[in-house]
Amino acid sequence: MKRWFRSVPLATLLLGAPAVLWAAAAPAEGERDLVRLFSILALMLVAGKFSGELFDRIGQPAVLGELLAGAVLGVGGLNIIPTAAGDPLTEVIYVLAEIGVVILLFEIGLETDLKALFRVGGSAAAVALVGVTIPFAVGFLYWVSPLGNRDFDLVAPSTTGIFVGAALTATSVGITARVLTELKAMGSVEAQLIIGAAVIDDVIGLVLLGLVSALAAGTSVGLFDVTRALGVALGFLVLAIGLGLLVAPKIFSLIDRMRVRGTLLVSAFGFTLLLAAAADLAGSALIIGAFAAGIVLSGTNQFDAIEERIKPVADIFTPIFFLNIGAHLDLGVLNPLTPHNREVLALGALVTLIAAGGKIASGWAVPWTKFNRSAVGLGMMPRGEVGLIFANIGLTSGVLSPELFSVIMIMVIATTFLAPPLLKWSFRRWGMTRETAVGEPVTQPVAANPDGGG
Repeated sequence: MKRWFRSVPLATLLLGAPAVLWAAAAPAEGERDLVRLFSILALMLVAGKFSGELFDRIGQPAVLGELLAGAVLGVGGLNIIPTAAGDPLTEVIYVLAEIGVVILLFEIGLETDLKALFRVGGSAAAVALVGVTIPFAVGFLYWVSPLGNRDFDLVAPSTTGIFVGAALTATSVGITARVLTELKAMGSVEAQLIIGAAVIDDVIGLVLLGLVSALAAGTSVGLFDVTRALGVALGFLVLAIGLGLLVAPKIFSLIDRMRVRGTLLVSAFGFTLLLAAAADLAGSALIIGAFAAGIVLSGTNQFDAIEERIKPVADIFTPIFFLNIGAHLDLGVLNPLTPHNREVLALGALVTLIAAGGKIASGWAVPWTKFNRSAVGLGMMPRGEVGLIFANIGLTSGVLSPELFSVIMIMVIATTFLAPPLLKWSFRRWGMTRETAVGEPVTQPVAANPDGGG
């Protein structure tokens, strides 16, 4: 009898899966949009968790399983997760994925020690600048040189080169932060450097995004426009955190006295969404506002309760973000037996090396202190959603050819897939650095070399 009861969930899954797959893949019309959406979300959540569990059991980060599940369910696999511009559910999944990354960055902000972040501020800025400058310069120079493939150009090589270089710059903090959380490394010097540098990366990435968007529209961009955009993004972050730390503790002390269930969680979530929206309106990014909200609420007396109660919400929405990234990988492009794919794959491999090498080099941008340099460089490597945004703007505006779009997609997915296992390997090989009570970095005795080969 017990054995029969244990077989019920498996039998239910086997019998129900075909029906769910059919509903998820069927064309959506009218009321069936909702049925298809529910089916897609069910598959995404279950597939993400089971694949994450599988990868965790074989010693790999769970996020890698979620990305792979997205690739299987995406455009190059079963084509269940909607990615096409004409699909009415594409935008819905995108919005849910954005909520997921906003919650993820809010959690990162909650776990970020603001004092420690300030202590590594100069180092994080150096890491960010090197990690942006090298990939952008090498990518741009490669494309405008005779080595660039002129068959893939739709516009002037210099314009295409700016798009290619810009797509190699910004770090996807969400991918790395998830791995750092799984490794319980968020309190390390390496994590503070990665998070701080990634936030600065995102600010610079926003400026570059505005630049390439203007170029795509045929508008000229001057130094004043770039400087203004950078000042607005940084100014919002400083102002939001400064004012929030003054006001939020008093407001949330009042909220904590309310009797209705869930008031504290809903208020924290609402505060995060409002600050994310304010960041976007100010010319910054949603994730910058969410990160600032987490830092602000980490300074309240209700920090422990908020951190505990937001976890179930993150368990629902955050995997959608990672599966949606994986869904954009066209697995057919990876087939080398197709002659047209070989040139795209070769160029994709080269661009991936430029993207990865530039970020790994950023780990050696701070020679005045000791830490696991390879871990910092590898933590800066994934491009994730930021690279996808650059590629999509280039494709839809007619600047990037379909072949170049595929090249950037290969780079985005490759750096996203490779970073988690390499980061985990680096921490195991060279350890992580903790700070003493007087602020001196001390590497945990995992290995003899605290510099991670540096």
